[in-house]
Parts: sequence; structure tokens; C-alpha cells
Amino acid sequence: MERHPWEPVCERPGGLVVPARIGTTAGPTRGEARGPGWERCAPGWWVPRARADGIEQHILEQAARLPDSGAVTGWAALRWRGAAFFDGTTGRTGRLPVPLVLGGGANLRWHARSTISRERFPPSERTVVDGIPVATVQRAVFDEMRRVGTLLHAVQTIEMTAAARLISVALMTAYVTPGRNGFTGVPLARRALALAIDDSRSPRETWLRLIWLSLGLPAPLCNQPVFDLGGRLLGYPDLFDPVAGLVGEYDGADHKGRERHRRDVARQQLFRDHGLEYFEVVAGDTAEVAGARILRARRRARFHPPEARAWTLEPPPRWPVEETLGQRLVRWGLVHELTHH
Repeated sequence: MERHPWEPVCERPGGLVVPARIGTTAGPTRGEARGPGWERCAPGWWVPRARADGIEQHILEQAARLPDSGAVTGWAALRWRGAAFFDGTTGRTGRLPVPLVLGGGANLRWHARSTISRERFPPSERTVVDGIPVATVQRAVFDEMRRVGTLLHAVQTIEMTAAARLISVALMTAYVTPGRNGFTGVPLARRALALAIDDSRSPRETWLRLIWLSLGLPAPLCNQPVFDLGGRLLGYPDLFDPVAGLVGEYDGADHKGRERHRRDVARQQLFRDHGLEYFEVVAGDTAEVAGARILRARRRARFHPPEARAWTLEPPPRWPVEETLGQRLVRWGLVHELTHH
């Protein structure tokens, strides 16, 4: 089944090809390396030209040339662990170089398909996942939060890692708060963590929520189930202001199909029928457009007192109690792993 574009977790594809050196069992001969069937992916490393050229293959090829003390970090380490939104693209048609961190005073030749960091990298922050050395989740998130240098990217990084169920904001905050002094970009990471939540499900939800907050409005609930008074689920709004009774949604390109649009209209009407105001922001809208739409919708909102509302956040008795991300990480045994690196 094809993965939904807003699903935050992805499976690593099969058929990945490990790079090899000339003259090894898996590698080409010198003559073969000069022919059309092989391609040099990094200094001294070769892969068959006919391999599948996906993002995970790109990561694997650069990981092969690491020294013993080094690791893949940043977006690439998170993608290797299954975090879908770290797709290694530049937002246009380009592909990001794989970020490598060396550690141990090691050195490595420059190559266009990777970047090299020589920041402090203790052995405790290096691990091996399915055959390649990667930075721990905290270190990979920390490096990616600082890579672009914008608050939006930093918040999106931690929130999309949380969406992929790899770490919580609380655990990441505990990692950054002590001991990170001396690293470039620490103040930015701390500002981002103060804004971040565990409940965002896509980068554009994060973008929309930060616009909402920039308007000075109370922080919205995100992906919170809303019910009618009989216990029927009305929906999970991307953003929800329970005081104003305001629902906000980001509708991406996948909402353009006729059937999806029909469901969206019906959902919007269901919210309105229960006294909730509604706005949507669509792909291509600017921050200015989104901000103006939020403010206009909030002015229209009814601000009903609790006794006059036709909706509730109280789930019906049969509704299953949903685990928090923190509880899930404890159940999976990941909290110990994340707090002991």
C-alpha cells in the first residue's frame, strides 16, 4: 500500500546496495570500474550504476566512507530510523548532502554528496542501526535543528521527530538544557523547544501553529478529538481554540481530489452545525494570508460558554484512552535508551 503523504513514519526500502572497493568480492575490477556498469559514489567506493537511487541509498553510500569514530547525523540519521518528513530534498529538485560527524580527531576527504562536522562527538552519541553508524536520536535532532538557522525549521525538526515517535519534546529538552554550551546554535534550539509540542502531525501544521502564536493568540490544541454532546466524534482539528470555538485546518495538495474535497466540505459543515467557526489554509497561501484568515475567523467565532456549547472535549465512556508520546516511549523501553546516551 502506498504511504499517505502526511504519514510521519516510513519503511526503509529493500534492495539497498552497500558500496564496495575495487578488487573486493562485492566490488568491481579496475577494468569494470572504468566501464559503464559502475559509478564512484565517494572517494574509493563504488556502486552498480543500475542501483535504485533513493534517499536511503544516498545515505548508505556516504556512510560507507566514515572512520570508526564517525556517524551519519541530522536529517539523514532520522530518515534512516524511519522519520518520513526528513526526505533529504531541498524543497525544489535538489538533494541535500548527507551530514557526517567525525569525532575522535578523525579526518575525511571532502565530497559533494556529504558535509562534515568536527564538533564534539563523544562515543556515547554514536550507535549502529541496521548496519550503519548513526548519531543517537537526540544528537541527530540537535544537529538538524541547527542546520538551517531558522526558528521554523528548528521547531519542525523536533515536532516531526516526535510525530515519527522517536523522541518527545520533554526528552529533547532534557538533552539540550545541560551540557550543550559551546555548540553553535544552542539558543535557537532552546527557543524552538520552548515552542514545540508532541502533537503536530506535519511540517505545515507546525508552520500554521507558529503563525497563530505570532498573532499573540492563546496556544491552540492540536489534533485533539472533538465530540458532540452524544459522544459522536466530530473530528481531529489541526488547530483548535476551545475558548473561541475555532477550528483551523491546513489542506495540502492531497485535498484537491473530488472525493477528498467532498469529505472536507462535509466535515466543515459538521463543525459549523455544532457552533464552531472554521477556517482553512491551503498550499500556496503565504504567512500573511494565513494570519489574516485566522484573525477574521476568530472575530466570527461565537465564544460560547461551556453550558451553551453543542460540542465537548470530554470523550464518551467507550472512547479508548490514548497514550501520550511519553507513555509510549516508556512502554517501548526507549526512555532508558534516550536518557543514557
